[in-house]
Amino acid sequence: MEIFNFFGSLLGYLLWFFYKIINNYGVAIILFTIATKLLIFPFSVKQQKSMAATSKLAAKQKELQKKYGNDKQKLQIETEKLYEKEGVSPTGGCLTMFVPMLIMLGLYYTVLYPLSNAVHISAGAVSKATDMITQIPGISSMIDTKYAQIEIIKYYSGLKPFLTMFSGPELSRIELFSHGFKFLGLDLLNTPCNGSHIFATLFSSNLWIIPVACLVSSIATQYFTMKMQPGMQQQQGCMKFMMYFFPLLTAYWACIMPAAVGFYWFISTVVAFLQTLAMNRWYNPVDLTAVAEARHVALLQEEEAKLKPSPVYKSEKNIRPKSGAAKKG
Repeated sequence: MEIFNFFGSLLGYLLWFFYKIINNYGVAIILFTIATKLLIFPFSVKQQKSMAATSKLAAKQKELQKKYGNDKQKLQIETEKLYEKEGVSPTGGCLTMFVPMLIMLGLYYTVLYPLSNAVHISAGAVSKATDMITQIPGISSMIDTKYAQIEIIKYYSGLKPFLTMFSGPELSRIELFSHGFKFLGLDLLNTPCNGSHIFATLFSSNLWIIPVACLVSSIATQYFTMKMQPGMQQQQGCMKFMMYFFPLLTAYWACIMPAAVGFYWFISTVVAFLQTLAMNRWYNPVDLTAVAEARHVALLQEEEAKLKPSPVYKSEKNIRPKSGAAKKG
């Protein structure tokens, strides 16, 4: 998890940059998410192109499997030849899938550990603070130690006399941060519901809208993505199960985690869906496949043209019989 935390710390500079300009955590998360999606957009384009190229070979791969299904070694050799002939790398999409995933998890760690990764306070001081708050009578029972850094910001005014491990500038940054978590009437530092009494406490505040928004946005994104990419409708088994299960899981997490985390998930889902619309508008897999096929045909025609006999060879071929005939005469 250290690598995700490292990326979370790097991305936290961007979140803190937006926060200092806006002084509102909700707006900062929106700008932060849009900026990071723009950052990884080139990787998303490469991934889309890689998926289109791979899907183009699906039918030809099936033919090879039917022909060499009993000879695994021959099948592997012919498959490699096919990829080489079509100019497609079987691992071409791995990096483009890994980088966005790395950034997404980094963003999660930025939101989950704001003191370390957004305000950038030293790890030693943060560790002392999180250990200390669990020992303060009357406060330790109110906080959720799993989200201790968010809890320190939430109860900053009451905890300030105990936060002696922080320097003056660090306390000033924490105080500035603690004043900006109200967004459209939602307190993003609170938790929508109690983990052990979800349904009983879900509607005790207006924060219920965040897990509901996570659920609706996730289901809508899955539905419209399947409509835009018909190939996804053929998925079976555990993959199809996960497509419906994950939105429910996301909504549950948004219920029991601080609202700031659920709000980030909701914004990230919406921005990702808008990116998908843009990708299908300008980088539609069907169009990419057609363009790739056209280029491949043009390349084959060019290679065939190079193999045709030259005019000099043709003229020599026409002259030789006449020369032979003259000798006989």
